[in-house]
Amino acid sequence: MFKPCLTLLSALLLSVPLWSQGDLNSARSVSKNDWLIQSPEIKANIFVDEKELILANGLVSRTIRITPNAATVGLKNLVTGEEYIRAVKPEALVSIDGISYPVGGLAGQKEHGYLKDEWLDDMTSPENAFEFDRYEIREIDSGLSWERRRWIPTSQWERKGKEAIFHYSHPKLEGILVEIHYEIYDNLPLLCKWIEVVNEGSQSVRIDHFTGEIIAHPEKNNYVDEPSRWDLPNLYMENDYAFGGFTYVESPNAISWELDPEYTSQVNWEMKTPCVLKSQPAIGPDYRLETGSSFESFHTYVLVLDGTDRERNGLSIRKIYRTLAPWITENPIFLHLVDTKTAKVKAAIDQCAETGYEMVILSFGSGLNMEDLSDKNVRKFKELVDYAHSKDIELGGYSLFSSRKIGAETDVIDKESGKPGGAKFGNAPCSGSQWGIEYYQSIEDFIEKTGFTVLEHDGPYPGDFCASTTHPGHEGYGDSQWKQWRQATNLYKDLRAKGIYMNLPDIYHLSGSNKIGIGYREVNWSLPREQQILLGRQNIYDGTWLKPPSMAWTFVPLSQYHGGGAAATLEPLAEHLHEYDAHMTQNYGSGVQACYRGPRLYDTNETKELVVQKIAHYKKYRDILNADIIHLRRPDGRDWDGILHVDPKLDIKGYALLYNPTGEDLKRTISLPLYYTGLTTTALIQVGEDQAMEHELSRDYSTEVRVSIPAHGYLPIIIK
Repeated sequence: MFKPCLTLLSALLLSVPLWSQGDLNSARSVSKNDWLIQSPEIKANIFVDEKELILANGLVSRTIRITPNAATVGLKNLVTGEEYIRAVKPEALVSIDGISYPVGGLAGQKEHGYLKDEWLDDMTSPENAFEFDRYEIREIDSGLSWERRRWIPTSQWERKGKEAIFHYSHPKLEGILVEIHYEIYDNLPLLCKWIEVVNEGSQSVRIDHFTGEIIAHPEKNNYVDEPSRWDLPNLYMENDYAFGGFTYVESPNAISWELDPEYTSQVNWEMKTPCVLKSQPAIGPDYRLETGSSFESFHTYVLVLDGTDRERNGLSIRKIYRTLAPWITENPIFLHLVDTKTAKVKAAIDQCAETGYEMVILSFGSGLNMEDLSDKNVRKFKELVDYAHSKDIELGGYSLFSSRKIGAETDVIDKESGKPGGAKFGNAPCSGSQWGIEYYQSIEDFIEKTGFTVLEHDGPYPGDFCASTTHPGHEGYGDSQWKQWRQATNLYKDLRAKGIYMNLPDIYHLSGSNKIGIGYREVNWSLPREQQILLGRQNIYDGTWLKPPSMAWTFVPLSQYHGGGAAATLEPLAEHLHEYDAHMTQNYGSGVQACYRGPRLYDTNETKELVVQKIAHYKKYRDILNADIIHLRRPDGRDWDGILHVDPKLDIKGYALLYNPTGEDLKRTISLPLYYTGLTTTALIQVGEDQAMEHELSRDYSTEVRVSIPAHGYLPIIIK
């Protein structure tokens, strides 16, 4: 076994350089650029001396002590100087065959309210811990395999950086090895971590549970008694073990804030301060690891934040998605078609080609059945795909998985009753059942045989547990969530590699999906048209704090959706051009595509001209309209509302759209916050059709413009 005290020999054997004190100082160097505006001049690197390994990029650093065991002793925001580690914890916890083992870590810290460097030399390896053997350093890989088949922004961010792999073994567990992987990225204050367990022993073992990340952070406030709500630190953590939500924070994710019983000097007299951040599944994975195989945990991402500003923190999260999951920046223009009759589909394809649309999705209720692999069904849709491709239009469709009942031998079994039920949607199939396994395969086969390039997968695996012991895809309750999640994400990763565009109403972006709902109540699209328009704009305003515009879809009921009759729908389109115009303006103007659900895009030449005009304008300004949004004023129906797109890398630095929901023209002086455009002293601003005028920026990089917004209308503003 390599021991960490032999750092020089180990480094030579692994071709890892030892760094001088000057190099270690550079590991703590601070980027001079605001990473949200300009790429930092300092790139990701890994520095090593005889006692420490440091991952750093000018924005964030993680310091890992490598003797007498490996342990994170520093996690620092290099820009603000904030330190997030107040106490040393194990690098991971792994429960094997009923026994919990620390992986790495240091024991003997005398005070858990803070950590001093001079204490580290006297600390020891935790009892019964996996012990650090060696490390490797390499460039990170490119992430999921994907083909760039569609339009993406010209200023797309790239995923680059460094990876360190720490290897551990246990003196009492012969052949059971643990690897901990760390990634640090160029241009992002972000770190990633995951674990692998390798079984090189002579018999299988069961991984009952694991904790992949443990951060004992300083508390944000010294509450003596328990408050109604605790203040959380300037850290954002996310992993790819998430399902059942339109945003990560609302999904039943695997991030938890826990107590620290070792922190006996905390001010809260009952020691109830949630000051340990963990990334771990709630139950399981209860995974049987056979000899000669390995187990990989989910990946955990830690983003250090530099304050509490909602817009800035939201922008940070949006940049993370753009970098880790660049496929979410694809943003095709699509029609949700409600019919699968050959003549109707061809007519819709023709209308898309004539108006500049790029995709047709055969909607729910259209009659599409992707589980039907009969020659007749496959041949029909293969011919429609060929026709669509001849017009440069993509074709795909909708399939429902979760919120339906299949049968007692197939559906999720409730743990308490032992009968079907208890799922998120009541009764739902288990994807680990024989039916579920065949269903997933049929979707892949149908896509392959027909040439579909789009999948809208409704009710993808929502995180249900299943207590069945007869389903071939899992052993029982404990491993059912983990196995079904892997099954779903393997499908999406495979489709991502094939270039299939995926709309999924769950948070699977880090596993390959393209788009998720903006966040809306479905029955609201049965309300009168006027209400839909303002509520839709609220949905866009609220739904783009944590999502880039291209990552979300909204809705437009061309024909009746849940109900509401003639007052709720746009058909006949020619009779409701004002409302059709309003929907398209606010959707394309925000960069958020809508499910325009109906039988056609236009019914008269006048309607066609409107659609052509809107699509042409969107494509002219497509780059800036897909840029991230600065939120100006939320729609309330009483006064103006608006958003501002910003991208400092484009010639057009900003594009604002202001709306007037009232019946009178509004004359207002609007303050435009232009900091994130990258402009510093002046801006050339064109309001509506007026001539562009130069404006000086104030010390907070804002400027005021005088505007007149027409009644029930809108006003564009272009910033260069």
